[in-house]
Amino acid sequence: MTAVYIVIFLVTVFLIITNLPVFGRLPRGQRLDRIHHLPIYSDGALQNQSFTPMQPEGVSFFKILKAFFFEQHPNKSPDKALPFVTPDIAGNSKSVSPEIIWFGHSSYLIKVDGARILVDPIFSKTPSPFSFIGSKAFKGTDVVKAEDFKDIDVLLITHDHYDHLDYQSILKIAPQAKTIVTSLGVGSHLERWGIKTEKINELSWSQSINLSDHLKFTAVPARHFTGRKFKRNQTLWSAFVLQTANYKLFLGGDSGYDTHFAKIGEEFGPFDLALLECGQYNAYWPYIHMFPEDTVQAAIDLKAKVLMPVHWGKFSLAMHPWDEPIKRVVLAASAKQLPLVTPKLGETVKLDGDLPTENWWLIK
Repeated sequence: MTAVYIVIFLVTVFLIITNLPVFGRLPRGQRLDRIHHLPIYSDGALQNQSFTPMQPEGVSFFKILKAFFFEQHPNKSPDKALPFVTPDIAGNSKSVSPEIIWFGHSSYLIKVDGARILVDPIFSKTPSPFSFIGSKAFKGTDVVKAEDFKDIDVLLITHDHYDHLDYQSILKIAPQAKTIVTSLGVGSHLERWGIKTEKINELSWSQSINLSDHLKFTAVPARHFTGRKFKRNQTLWSAFVLQTANYKLFLGGDSGYDTHFAKIGEEFGPFDLALLECGQYNAYWPYIHMFPEDTVQAAIDLKAKVLMPVHWGKFSLAMHPWDEPIKRVVLAASAKQLPLVTPKLGETVKLDGDLPTENWWLIK
């Protein structure tokens, strides 16, 4: 009987833990019905446009797990605090030219036409459901706090992974945000966390929302996956096209390289700026994240005038050195003669000004 009680206890603990708010909630009701009617929904889940296995043939989950424990590079994290420029977060820019402030990983603030747009904010110490699990944020990346973001005009969430939809940051930012734009299904998590339904705007691919006469968001395809617990691809993953009065920006989220970039470039390009992931890659998962050289090619496919690489500089979620992504992007962009912007954390990028290109990660 003792064994039975132990099993019951363990199952109970497991159910309690996996139903904590941090894990969110799967879509249901009308939201679930919308998902089921999407053309990319089949076999009980949302699908990518191209066949996208999580890892190549012959690579098992246990092989990847072994690599995480025994194949880590000694330079996975910087040995000292990264340089950080204290930004003006609260101030609005009246300029029609966008200003972008990057906070590390895929979190950045866009100021344009008097609006402040915050993308994928993660200001927790770890990109995981619990602070004691996962990679710790690099030294020097905690200058800005989630509570610093008051009355954001638009909070944009690309998908529901922990390094893009951060529970603690959302609790502090979303209640005061005027509008939330996100991928279809993500609203279920937000509602579980007490965010008002009426401020949540969920888009499926090719859907748009006009928030003013000069602020339009369109969800476009990406090649990735979603899930906060065990069941994958029950919510959508997207990139977003931001169109203002005079500019177009591509807000990439996470994506492996594929033909969708060229199709988006043909339909929406050219882009004044593309913000694209360049880090957390590995040959064990080549379809769901881009290598830095892919990032440069994706920007070219999008017909981007300037590339700003993100998804690096705050967490180490793969086995490569922390600064390898940006080094490889710089080399690849130079070879392709693609203009690149490489701001310090917190530094303001003004599209109509001199773009920062300092190799600050090399400074000792």
